[in-house]
Amino acid sequence: MISLIQGKVISKTLNELVVMTSGGVGYRLRTSPSASVLATVGSEICLETYLAVKEDAMDLFGFGSVAEKELFKSFLTVSGVGPKTALHLLDLGSVEEISLAIVRGDIDYLTKVSGIGKKTAERIVVDLKSKLKETRSINLDVSAGKHVASGLEDVIDALETLGYSSSQAREVVKKLDPKDKTSEQLLREALQRIK
Repeated sequence: MISLIQGKVISKTLNELVVMTSGGVGYRLRTSPSASVLATVGSEICLETYLAVKEDAMDLFGFGSVAEKELFKSFLTVSGVGPKTALHLLDLGSVEEISLAIVRGDIDYLTKVSGIGKKTAERIVVDLKSKLKETRSINLDVSAGKHVASGLEDVIDALETLGYSSSQAREVVKKLDPKDKTSEQLLREALQRIK
């Protein structure tokens, strides 16, 4: 299996890269958001990869970190979640944010992904909750975690309502310190940063 690609970025679209290795072979990779951010055309890149083999195709997926690749592989263990859906799940945020949402059982967060309904989201939570607690060592005060997360989710929802993309909103919210702040204060701070 191809588990790592290193080479020069030949072309880039929103979620795909073509990487030319030093051996002269070009690989097309479907990429996670963090892998796309790392890539610029003409520069060298090294990505963790996962090769999905089907009867009629072989798709190569690229990731910006080992943790992201491991979360992607965890999603694949859930019935009804294929590689493309697993990649879309990574659009929700950082590995930590997604893992925290699963551990909290946040179904609404997971159903924001196209193709993930309530039943599939519930299956993801049931199948991965304990596994993620162990492997990611997530130590939560659940009530405090829910309160902080809901305030940040409110800010993300508000930014999306104002016309910002989900990825823009989540990127800005990552930089906010929610401690002792209301959703309104966080939204004002986010709007100042997003301009």
